Amino acid sequence: MLKLDHVVFPVRDAGRSLAFYRDILELPLVDAHEGDDWGSYPWLMMIFALPDGGEIVLVELKDAPRPRYKDLPRDVRHYAMAEGSIADLVRWRKKLRTADVRYWEEDHGAQQSIYFEDPDGVVLEITAPPSQPGDAPSARAARAVQRWLGAQPQA
Repeated sequence: MLKLDHVVFPVRDAGRSLAFYRDILELPLVDAHEGDDWGSYPWLMMIFALPDGGEIVLVELKDAPRPRYKDLPRDVRHYAMAEGSIADLVRWRKKLRTADVRYWEEDHGAQQSIYFEDPDGVVLEITAPPSQPGDAPSARAARAVQRWLGAQPQA
């Protein structure tokens, strides 16, 4: 069975990102690598551990063009981490306020979520309780995708 192992995204300022992920999100920096040619850019990779064994990997490419996240709705690309219960979100609200990190909240029925941006504008979500996806294929999901694909112009 597949399990999410890690996510990787670019950052513009490794120092600011290090402080944000280590100090505000309280994720341990467990490894780092650097080199001089990733797509012809010198690079630094920082690897932060998540409690479930997954990782968030940040890569600074020196002098690379900035990602164009602003061309998309701000939360269409986001990364979600889970807390055990909705009560656990109280600590995150306080922590984000104390760090002057703007956030917004959404009620997803059984789940509650807090959304905020990292220093590079990547949207992060802390949700509770954790998602509980089923193991079996969903006929409802298959029908929804088929409807969408049927409505798309053919390439």
